[in-house]
Amino acid sequence: MGRLADTIAKVLAVPERVVQSVSDSEARLYYRYFFGTVAGDKYLCVVVKMRGDDAFVLTAYLTDTIKKGVPLWPRKP
Repeated sequence: MGRLADTIAKVLAVPERVVQSVSDSEARLYYRYFFGTVAGDKYLCVVVKMRGDDAFVLTAYLTDTIKKGVPLWPRKP
């Protein structure tokens, strides 16, 4: 996955999926799948808190699945 900061930036710049959190309407979960991480083939999820014109990364973690929520990207027609 390379350097963690570079990998997080890649997920935010080119996500495969973005979901609005069910438990926090201000939280967006950005996902991108990576092969061969230290934990095997996984999604990297970067959680971003959106407040008005401000946004900041809360956390990032590896996961097998995409959490349920409101799909924001890609948008379905």
